Amino acid sequence: MGPGDAGCVSAERLASELQMFGLDCEEAAYEKLAELCPLYRRTEDQLVAELVAFSNNTGKVYLTLENLASFENEFLNKRRAKARHGATKKDSGHQGTWDIVSIQELIEVEAKEETLLNSYTTPSKGSQKRSVSTPETPQSKRNVSATRSPHLLFSPSSFSPSATPSQKYSSRSNRGEIVTSFGSTQGMSWSGKGGSGSLRVKVLDASRAITGPYKSMFQKLSDIREVLTCRIEELGCELKELHKIEAFSPISVPAQEPVTLLGQIGCDSNGKLNPKSVILEGDREHSLGVQIPVDLSELKEYSLFPGQVVVMEGTNTTGKKFIATKLYEGVPLPFYQPTEEDGDSEQRMILVACGPYMTSDSVTYDPMIDLMSVINRDQPDVCILLGPFLDAKHEQVENCQLTTTYEDVFRKYLWMVIEGTRSSGTHLVFIPSLRDVHHQPVYPQPPFSFPELQKEDQKRVHFVSDPCSLSINGVILGLTSTDLLFHMGAEEISSSSSTSDRFSRILKHVLTQRSYYPLYPPFEDTSLDLEHFYSHAQLPVTPDILIIPSELRYFVKDILGCVCMNPGRLTKGQVGGTFGRLYISRQPAHTSERKSPCTAAQVVKI
Repeated sequence: MGPGDAGCVSAERLASELQMFGLDCEEAAYEKLAELCPLYRRTEDQLVAELVAFSNNTGKVYLTLENLASFENEFLNKRRAKARHGATKKDSGHQGTWDIVSIQELIEVEAKEETLLNSYTTPSKGSQKRSVSTPETPQSKRNVSATRSPHLLFSPSSFSPSATPSQKYSSRSNRGEIVTSFGSTQGMSWSGKGGSGSLRVKVLDASRAITGPYKSMFQKLSDIREVLTCRIEELGCELKELHKIEAFSPISVPAQEPVTLLGQIGCDSNGKLNPKSVILEGDREHSLGVQIPVDLSELKEYSLFPGQVVVMEGTNTTGKKFIATKLYEGVPLPFYQPTEEDGDSEQRMILVACGPYMTSDSVTYDPMIDLMSVINRDQPDVCILLGPFLDAKHEQVENCQLTTTYEDVFRKYLWMVIEGTRSSGTHLVFIPSLRDVHHQPVYPQPPFSFPELQKEDQKRVHFVSDPCSLSINGVILGLTSTDLLFHMGAEEISSSSSTSDRFSRILKHVLTQRSYYPLYPPFEDTSLDLEHFYSHAQLPVTPDILIIPSELRYFVKDILGCVCMNPGRLTKGQVGGTFGRLYISRQPAHTSERKSPCTAAQVVKI
């Protein structure tokens, strides 16, 4: 049997890695190697590194089944035994607590450590109730408490020398305060069923979803131009049909009569857009991409931002300047029509939270542990967690104070959340952020990868891309962790006699421009891959609920029939922030009159 017959891809990778280090195996040993990886929780690279160390120590360069048995007994089993007795990462070539095979072993190790520490303590003055433990009669509270306690699942001291809880966060006094509400929230119990019943959580149009990392920064200028042009033409065609426009005129041709132009809003310089710097970049079919300055003085109401596809009517007597007199507004896409395959129309509870999940002065994830307590208490059907999970703007990340890799910290965090919420049965949806220091910083962003996910969790744990259109029993949620409200709010200009607020205008643009990120050029810290953007960041339908977290103030609004929520961030610097919760209940399939599936929503202090 050759390396390719081992039954899984890992055997092929092991064979190539071993050959690179000058090691060879007999044919029957490849299958044994493939079994050792999941058995001892090793990746191919980690197992090969340990095989190289074993070979250097023993002088065995040809690995037989007998040699592998020796490697397993003398090398792997000894390291596992050290981990069970509380060995630190310095005692092993595999860093961190991942040497411990199961969560129960980690609980036992930490319980033994606490028991040993308690045996050397004495009661404080005035405390007569505390019993003194001795090594002969150990008493540990961890043995009595629930084995799924989040505090046992995560030990930040393993990757930070200053893992102390935030004093400001722990001393907050407004826990559980409801800061805004939407819909009929009177008498709501705000408890779910833990994902029981026929709950179906899936990505809408999964065939077009991003499933893994991709190469970015390889875009050709011609391809970028093609994407922008196609977007202008597609929206222009919809606007032309909607407003019954006969034809679009070319930008550069003077006309004495009023003309209608199609194009994209831009700025005439590198600065911020203002009413005097607006230009219109024409489409390819009618204007060959020619640009023209726009005079907005005749427009009574407008709301414009760079990248916005618009149809304008006005005069262009010289071909050098366009005086706009009318701005045609777009319309959103139709809503999704549920079918019998989407499951029942039973009322479901959804909890939504956005990172950071730790305060800026600590790495203890106390806010996330408090959120997990809410999850286990209320048992929502679905919990949507948006990044950042390990924030690139965190003090200890910026100052390089972490003692282990970003990936290790994140994986321990995931492990904590998944294990700590298993008893609730809640479906978990993880969405990355461009601020996640351990993940690919490109928009659209591929989903997280977590190969250590156990089989029992695979049905309830979902890793999706940013952005994502998610279907929960036929109710469509538009999800993005990118702070689009802040990005567009810094660029949008408007003039209006009405009292519409900026949030509502921006959200309306998102729906009518039919894109999760209609701003172009993008915000200065956003790396945009336009080819994948065109395929994966366009709205397939108008979502029933749009989750759009931001640094700006939390809200819940109904915009053109879509319920838009900014749940805020779970932490704000050193203090606690907010999270959101919703009740959804869609109408049965084939119902003609549409009603909002979001029956109630609240934003709550953590």
